[in-house]
Amino acid sequence: MEHQASDILIATRAALAQASALAVQYSFSILGAVLLLFLGWIVARVLHNWALAGLTRVRGIDETLARFFANIIRYAVLILVFVTALGQFGVQTASVIAALGAAGIAIGLALQGTLQNIAAGIMLLVLRPFRVGESIETPGVSGTIVEIGLFATELKTADGLYRLAPNSTLWNTPVTNFSRERFRRHDLTVVIGNDEDIDRTADRLLELAHSEPRVEQSPSPSAFVAELGESNTTMTLRYWVKTKDWWVTTRDMLKAAKRRFYTSERLDEANPAGGAGSDDLSPQT
Repeated sequence: MEHQASDILIATRAALAQASALAVQYSFSILGAVLLLFLGWIVARVLHNWALAGLTRVRGIDETLARFFANIIRYAVLILVFVTALGQFGVQTASVIAALGAAGIAIGLALQGTLQNIAAGIMLLVLRPFRVGESIETPGVSGTIVEIGLFATELKTADGLYRLAPNSTLWNTPVTNFSRERFRRHDLTVVIGNDEDIDRTADRLLELAHSEPRVEQSPSPSAFVAELGESNTTMTLRYWVKTKDWWVTTRDMLKAAKRRFYTSERLDEANPAGGAGSDDLSPQT
């Protein structure tokens, strides 16, 4: 009995000594892991702020894109620190990295459409085919850009509706930007009879362009015969205006053409007897 009690006491002491050694060992591991995580969090935060500040100073880099890359750097550092902290407890980090890689592939396949929109959003923010406030048109969507996000772009249509377009639909299709260029051309057409004087009509069209101060004189407006028909001739006045004034100016020019070429007052002035005058022109867009 005394021999058995002595063996039990020795075994108990050995177990306590081993447990104490393991506690000391793992306490240092835990303390080191916590310290590593804390320092890693600080480093990730500093690198995030540094990358964000540096990217926002680069001309042409959108703030959304800068934040996206800064967050990638931050989370990459945090993942690296987390894997390193697991190594403090004897975990095989190679297997953890392999598991993370497999999870990343699975997530990428599951979110293939979403990742495609993210990639398209990055390209839109880098190449900038359109910016906030610009009016665009694609085969599937048109409107004024409100916000360009990583997943989708917000637009406001001409009739005041809200529209959300996935970035992939905007990146994989031709985009017409109505606001990018400073000047924009407009062709104003009128139809005259074949018996009308085309030179006189061209002069009057040019007078109409020169009388409008919003019409650019360089390049100078031009008037020419655009099409010949069996009973009429199509004349075109081609001129340039500033893009911001294009809509209002073209509407005013159409109104002025209507008044100048085909109004009852103009006909009465040209033919006081009430007959049809030689200025009977019908403007068309």
